[in-house]
Amino acid sequence: MAFISSNANRWYCAREAAYGQVAAITGSHRIPAVKMTARQQREKSTRKDKTGSRTFTGLPAGMRLQTSFSLTSYMRDWPEPTVLPAHGALIEGAMGAPGALWAGGAAAAGCTDSTLIFSAPHHLTPGQAVSFGGEIRFVAGVASPLTAVLNAPLSLAPVAGEAISPTANYALAAELPSVSLFDYWDPSTAVQRVFSGAAVDKMNIQLNGDFHQFEFRGAAQDVIDSSSFNTGQGGAEIYPAEPAATGFNYSPIAGNLGQVWLGVVPNKFLTVANASIEIHNDLELRTREFGATLPRGIVPGNRSVSLALELMGQDDEATTALYQAARQQSPVSVMLQLGQVQGQLVGVWLKSLVPTVPEFDDSDRRLQWKFGDTKAQGTVDDEIVVAFA
Repeated sequence: MAFISSNANRWYCAREAAYGQVAAITGSHRIPAVKMTARQQREKSTRKDKTGSRTFTGLPAGMRLQTSFSLTSYMRDWPEPTVLPAHGALIEGAMGAPGALWAGGAAAAGCTDSTLIFSAPHHLTPGQAVSFGGEIRFVAGVASPLTAVLNAPLSLAPVAGEAISPTANYALAAELPSVSLFDYWDPSTAVQRVFSGAAVDKMNIQLNGDFHQFEFRGAAQDVIDSSSFNTGQGGAEIYPAEPAATGFNYSPIAGNLGQVWLGVVPNKFLTVANASIEIHNDLELRTREFGATLPRGIVPGNRSVSLALELMGQDDEATTALYQAARQQSPVSVMLQLGQVQGQLVGVWLKSLVPTVPEFDDSDRRLQWKFGDTKAQGTVDDEIVVAFA
């Protein structure tokens, strides 16, 4: 008998074809493991029968199960742009729409830092991302089949023949898919777990920490484990084995690397101290239906996409304009770029939000402006887009 090292842990995630049906995985579905917590308990009801005693005599078998989870994972590189990133399933679980790959293209003559002209039809739509020179940008408008207008300028305009790199794009949808989360341990005789029917209630992306990372919280249909597995659990005939090792080489990406673009007319801000974006789906599970011990589906509520932002107060035009937008309740756009190397980029674009009037914090050596949780707005399922490059 040996104690189990908490470092001997590997995670995989994949989108389920149907709620609670364990997905198939390969080595490409592995994500960096940082911290996971999970809790499963039976519904607690109060017995009101008169037993002639003050002793609790127990509850019947078959009470409803409630399962919650939270996990933190480092952002990692995207080594193979022909398949969706490993974190994609969880981001789909938070946002709804299936991830979409854009294969890239080649620049033609006449590109500027804010307008790309392609040598062949680009097949881009507003909200999709492009990447060039270690930067990621989003398409704000499509002028023609060969021309796309960007939400913020690039540092350098591409010249004819240069490659515009592929991207993986994630958008919002009214309904949310479920995800299978796999939790494998060494030694192989230890209890292994699968969270089937995992529904993402909250996704959080934090800036300016030690490393770029994602946090996910939600509820699952069930926890299936290797020690008590029964045929048919999660639609599986046998307990799912861990994929063969294919090498898992990655480096965390420093949390201070990236870009922030803010404003009615977006300006690059180098004074951001902290920022976080959270998607909250206000989830409920179908748990109260007769004849079921486990939840039967996901019921998303009103979505909330919020930004919390702290930056150093300055007297420059861009910072003053941001304060004026808050006072005048004028919508601004926000774009975050995590990372600064091609293949290690994540972009987040909130095209419209009205910032709160900032709180002045003068407790440190330099004045900080703290914009409280500000909700992004949109038309229909378009308040946020996320992309990898």
